[in-house]
Amino acid sequence: MAVIDKAVVRLSSEQRRDLERMGRCGMHTARSLLHARILLMTDEGETGDGEPDQAVAEAIGVHVNTIARIRKLFAREGLEAALKRKPPTGRMYRKLDGEQEARLVHLACSPAPQGQARWTLKLLAERLVQLEVIPSIDPSTVQRTLKKTASSRG
Repeated sequence: MAVIDKAVVRLSSEQRRDLERMGRCGMHTARSLLHARILLMTDEGETGDGEPDQAVAEAIGVHVNTIARIRKLFAREGLEAALKRKPPTGRMYRKLDGEQEARLVHLACSPAPQGQARWTLKLLAERLVQLEVIPSIDPSTVQRTLKKTASSRG
């Protein structure tokens, strides 16, 4: 059997006290509480006895790989990273804020430009850039914004 690199968890007395307090106050996510319990049980520091991963996994009801992953995360990035979830990457955040959305709706409800029967998404996007409401915008973003807006353009 191969030797597994195991990250050692050594909590300071202050970190240990904070983790124990987390379990008592009840104001944390279930994930944070689970990770706190894992760190407390695997602690090989001053007051910890450092139980083996298999025993911790059976006591808490998680897989051994979860224990190893949390140990490694604590060793690499610290206590905060081991307890808190990282913000998701690649998530699409809103392109327009409330004021910019209001300007878009106002523009869409106004008469169409001369020579046009009605506003198109491309025309609206170009006009928003022209009016310096936003530096750049895609017509599909204009469409999504208008779709979620309860405005009557008729």
